[in-house]
Amino acid sequence: MKYRSRMDIAADMLEVAQGGAIKTKIMYKAFLSFPQLKEYLELLEGGGLLDYVAEEKVYRATERGKRFLKMYKEIGQTLLPAGLRKKKTSA
Repeated sequence: MKYRSRMDIAADMLEVAQGGAIKTKIMYKAFLSFPQLKEYLELLEGGGLLDYVAEEKVYRATERGKRFLKMYKEIGQTLLPAGLRKKKTSA
């Protein structure tokens, strides 16, 4: 696996947690060790990007987290070479 930045990892975690996810699901889907998971959960919760919903026992991306994820994806598309970008079709 290629090197991932902290933003890449945060985006992976937020992607998994959009619909609600338990720690184990986030850890496996984002390819993290348990110590990494704990560190990033603390970071994302502290930044207001991720919330723990105690009643459901899941983590969910907040609205702020969803905005971060949207901007992260847009920047990624902007940085891709023109030939690799998704082509937008007019409806």
